[in-house]
Amino acid sequence: MRTFDYSILKNENWDSEVLGLVAQIHEYKGRQELYLRQKPEKLDKLVELAKIQSTEASNELEGIRTTNTRLKQLVADKTTPKNRDEEEIMGYRDVLNTIHESYEYIPIRANYILQLHRDLYQYSEKSIGGSFKSTQNYISAVDAEGHEFVLFTPLAPYETPAAIASICESCNRVMEAQEVDALVLIPVFVHDFLCIHPFLDGNGRMSRLLTTLLLYRAGYVIGRYISLESKIAKNKGLYYEVLETCQRGWHENKEDSVPFIKYLLRTILAAYRDFEDRVDLVGEKLPAVELVRRAVYGKIGRFTKSDIMELCPTIGKTSVESSIKALVDSGALMKHGFGPATFYTRSDAQ
Repeated sequence: MRTFDYSILKNENWDSEVLGLVAQIHEYKGRQELYLRQKPEKLDKLVELAKIQSTEASNELEGIRTTNTRLKQLVADKTTPKNRDEEEIMGYRDVLNTIHESYEYIPIRANYILQLHRDLYQYSEKSIGGSFKSTQNYISAVDAEGHEFVLFTPLAPYETPAAIASICESCNRVMEAQEVDALVLIPVFVHDFLCIHPFLDGNGRMSRLLTTLLLYRAGYVIGRYISLESKIAKNKGLYYEVLETCQRGWHENKEDSVPFIKYLLRTILAAYRDFEDRVDLVGEKLPAVELVRRAVYGKIGRFTKSDIMELCPTIGKTSVESSIKALVDSGALMKHGFGPATFYTRSDAQ
């Protein structure tokens, strides 16, 4: 039978890659704290962009979508949902805002997880919000011929409440005692949560919200400024592949969680690196075309208008478009393709 005791992690001999990733994140965290003290008011644009991207990406991973315009309006609370997808997007937005604003007061306990799940579905007609699963669920995939098959069978409904209580209790105990680095503990907790799969729906979104919450509570506030969900969505194939690998032997306490630990640490580290790139641009008082020039000359390979807008959140879409056109006209950038397929490369890459 599956048991949960995170104190055993202190006896693990982590390889050099895990230790190196943890050390780099600690270093970036220290530098971020310095940035936040020096330029707090200049980072608001990063917060707004991260909220939009996190809400979009986490829902997109579950096939929940709306248009870009509607998404921005929903996140800014300037409209009401028109359909079931938008209802769930609104719920995610609210839970994410709650975590951003009140993470110090949201303990890692089963009843709080249930309340966050309730709020995820507060706009939905579904009556599953705030309740653990009542029937067995399965993690499935589709083969090349289009046939669905079961990848993993989570815990049974009758085992679920005790299991969630157990991972919360063990996580809190180990975190409080500082027996294990939080950057190692958090991925293990999130992986166990996904293997338990406590809800009939919303498990993936809840796991990503809990990742942000746990990181905030441990002092890693990177998700406030850079969307971790967006980074996961851009590399979702690897995300699902790693989860599948780490599920093997889970019921017998024989799983290898290291691949998921490394995956999440790499994602966090990439977010910290992006933060430093973007905060330098946010702090510069330059004409729009010079901000865009600096942004694109920090890119390698192909990139899109959306990529540049992410790097230049202090200037609007029209300014980004006109700046890109000016750089293309001057020969600094090369334009490829047409319409939605358009992308750009630096001319010095030719």
